[in-house]
Amino acid sequence: VQLQASGGGLVQAGGSLRLSCTASGRTGTTYVMAWFRQAPGKEREFVASIIWSSGSTHYTDSVMGRFTISRDNAKNTMYLQMNSLKPEDAAVYYCAANPRALGRADYWGQGTQVTVSS
Repeated sequence: VQLQASGGGLVQAGGSLRLSCTASGRTGTTYVMAWFRQAPGKEREFVASIIWSSGSTHYTDSVMGRFTISRDNAKNTMYLQMNSLKPEDAAVYYCAANPRALGRADYWGQGTQVTVSS
């Protein structure tokens, strides 16, 4: 499975961005997809996940109510709509397929930079 992330950029605090992650290859083996992020000097952290078949979602507390994860099955694409962005949301965002414990996953995208100016 190959994952291609896009949509990062520079935005002012309070603004919005939408990230996309398109899967290709053996997508039939992708059951859960997720977004992680890593800020400079910090460990990579879980942001949100979605079960591909049911659309059931899960979020880390810090983004609850501001970020929305969704998917388009026909396009094999996952999205992360990020609203009310804060400077502490700035990080490299990675999409992942089949996340596991301890921040691991079966497959990773290349990362997309999100910068939030205050």
